[in-house]
Amino acid sequence: MLTLIDDLLIAAAFAFAVSIGAHYTGACMGMPYAAGAIRAGPALLLMAPLAVLGAALASEAVESTVGHGILHTPTVALGFALAIVTSALVLTSAYNLLTLPTSTIQILVFSTVGVGLAVGLGIDWKTIGTLLTLWAIAPFAAFALGYLFLRLSDRIRPPSPRAAALGRTAVVGLVAVGAAASFAMGANDVANASGAFVMTGLFSLVIAGAVGGLGLAVGVLTWGQPLLRRVAFDLVKLDPRMATCSQLAQSTVILVSVAFGLFTSLNQALVGAMIGAGVARGQSTVLWKTVRGILTGWALGPVSGLALGFVLGSLVVRAGPF
Repeated sequence: MLTLIDDLLIAAAFAFAVSIGAHYTGACMGMPYAAGAIRAGPALLLMAPLAVLGAALASEAVESTVGHGILHTPTVALGFALAIVTSALVLTSAYNLLTLPTSTIQILVFSTVGVGLAVGLGIDWKTIGTLLTLWAIAPFAAFALGYLFLRLSDRIRPPSPRAAALGRTAVVGLVAVGAAASFAMGANDVANASGAFVMTGLFSLVIAGAVGGLGLAVGVLTWGQPLLRRVAFDLVKLDPRMATCSQLAQSTVILVSVAFGLFTSLNQALVGAMIGAGVARGQSTVLWKTVRGILTGWALGPVSGLALGFVLGSLVVRAGPF
């Protein structure tokens, strides 16, 4: 039988999943939407079930990393897990309201570290170091792939003045890479919310992924359009081929990371890929002012997660065990 603290943790984690789903609509469907391959409503309707499938079918390794790889403890007390999720939820929701693409993964990991430091739990610094290395490499890998994919595509079929016009093949390709990114998001990001179920032993990996996946879908469908528009139109002036190559590069980086049980930022991978494609066409296509604003958000995310996690963890310790 579930207790009140169980119910609070489930509610907070589900709300966090909703926030995550909304946060990453632009990172998943921004490219096909920006290029005109699909309208906003159908894009979100396509993304939602694919995010659920990714969460339910391909998230177990990443959930295990979040649940057991960050803190040196077999299980985490419910109150501490609630502090972690609440910290990440508050910060991600705040950044969503500001329509500032940040990394929910980095916020969650550093919220966990902050709570761990506050309550005296051991931190697996090896895992943190691995994640930091991945986070540093991933945007550059996506940049390189975005640049490479576009240059190869242009060499095989040189762009023409009609390149901006969408043919049926371009539409299908754009929607397909957006669908792949949506599945990858479910696999990559659901553990941010559902990892709390795993670290407390509340749910199994499969059930945790399914519950979190439903939360992602709700967020996509109810709160997703502002971030979709922000990433789609404010960063790079895209043609259909650039959009396809950018989204393909992002999905490649994310799915490779997930295959190793690691997770990295969809936004950072996408921005890196978009800039790579933009540079391949000339730097004037990149809106650097918007890039600087997003980089500021990325810097604030981990720092704010660490600080708020530490504060909430300290409050839980003072409140007593629960």
